[in-house]
Parts: sequence; structure tokens; C-alpha cells
Amino acid sequence: MTINLAAAARIVPLTALMLGACVSQSAYDQVQAQNQQLQGQLSQSQAEQKFVETGDMLFPEGGFQLSQPGQTELANNIAPKLRGLQNAKVVVYGYTDNTPVGPALQRQGVPDNLVLSTRRAATVVTFLVSQGINPNVISAKGFGETHPEASNDTSQGRAANRRIEITVQGPGAPAG
Repeated sequence: MTINLAAAARIVPLTALMLGACVSQSAYDQVQAQNQQLQGQLSQSQAEQKFVETGDMLFPEGGFQLSQPGQTELANNIAPKLRGLQNAKVVVYGYTDNTPVGPALQRQGVPDNLVLSTRRAATVVTFLVSQGINPNVISAKGFGETHPEASNDTSQGRAANRRIEITVQGPGAPAG
């Protein structure tokens, strides 16, 4: 009988521990609902925010240096939204239409639209850093005439394709 009591003395706490680890379906459902809510908040905090600026407003025709209206636009409307970001990733994407670059740009070392779009994006990054944007969170990428927004067959379409897109991804992205 003492052997059975000793065995029972070991089994009862183990059984109690196993039963204590079980949760009711309602408690499980509640934890699942909280988890889904937190996942939604996390996704929202890591959302992407995008600002699109027309290239014709930022740059003179066929150029990559910011115009005065372009500087004003970036300083007043974009830089304040990006200042103070520490954990976000900001990428400035440059795009062009499909019109070949002219001889004046070629003499400045811009052989094609890919280089032109990259120079424009880099110019915007440099300006935004001068406006207090953290240089550790911002970068530039040019796409040239790829990824058009509209047909290059019309002047309006080409104008829509000449653009700068500034995306902010990750925690701390400004709310739309």
C-alpha cells in the first residue's frame, strides 16, 4: 500500500499541473482577439506613406537641380513630415518620361534617363538632409522611364511620368 501512496503522491501534482495548463475556449478566443488587434496595430505602425511630387515643379525642364519652387515645396510640405524620423526608412524614387536626354545633359555626364532620374532623386535627398532629415534613414533610387504612370504618347502622360515619389516605411511613418 505504501508503494501505491508514493506513486499517487507523485501523480497527483503532475495531473494538477497538466490540468492547470489547459485554458478554456473563451480564454483562448480572448487571447486570439487581442493578438489580432495587436497585429493590426503593428501593421498600421509599419504602413507605407507615399508623397508624389511632379518633376516639372521640382526641376527645370531637362535638369536635375532643384528649382526655387521645388525647394519651397520640399521645405514647406515634405520636410516637416519627415523631420524626426528615427526608425523609418525613407526612399526617394526618381522617374522620367521616355524622351531621350539632350546634348546639354549629356555634356553634364547624364547619358540617359536612368542616370537623370537617379540624379534627381539624389538631389532631393541632399536637399531634405539640409532641411534636417536624418541622413541615416533616407536614400535615393532612380528608375528612369520604367514604371510609367501614364502613356508617354501625350504631353500630359509624359508630365505624369516625370515625378519623384518619397516613401516612408516602418515604425514612425507619418499618418496620412
